[in-house]
Amino acid sequence: MSSEIYALSAEEEIIQKWEKNPMLMPRVHSVTLHICPGRSGEILQKAASILEELTGQKPVFHKAKRTIRNFGIRKGEPIAVSVTVRGKKALETLDRVVEAVGRKIKAKSFDEFGNFSFGIKEHIDIPGVKYKAEIGVFGMDVNVSLERSGYRVKRRRIKRSHIPRKHLLSREEAIIFAKNFLNLEVVEED
Repeated sequence: MSSEIYALSAEEEIIQKWEKNPMLMPRVHSVTLHICPGRSGEILQKAASILEELTGQKPVFHKAKRTIRNFGIRKGEPIAVSVTVRGKKALETLDRVVEAVGRKIKAKSFDEFGNFSFGIKEHIDIPGVKYKAEIGVFGMDVNVSLERSGYRVKRRRIKRSHIPRKHLLSREEAIIFAKNFLNLEVVEED
């Protein structure tokens, strides 16, 4: 019998490491959908109704931090709306939303801590969402936060601590997780 040397690729090594130690396996912590029409009033209420229809949760309104006269924005005026989804609902929402971009994410959309963001030009591209003339069409930003087990130590109230550098999620690991477990195609920059 001939002995073959089987060299694992870096991607396969990382996946094997995750299988050996489940604490290292990444997971989707939250998905945030954000619409910023830049004006308050009826248009902001329409954007909020779209997010509520998509997620089934009540959205949060964000106020302007400063006055910008050229755009007609006053400090303290609500100009944006967002909703954050966690748990199983986050995975379901992410599955629906990535269909609008053809399940393709650019590699430059991933940050150094393993989170990624992408934009949707028209909300009607999301499967199951129909066009309503009284609401119109809105674009939105989608932010996906990935983490590992044990990240709770940086959010808890008692004995809060930092996450060690070796336990932080890297950009490369997030890309591998997105490809293999979220069934996304990560496209390199042109």
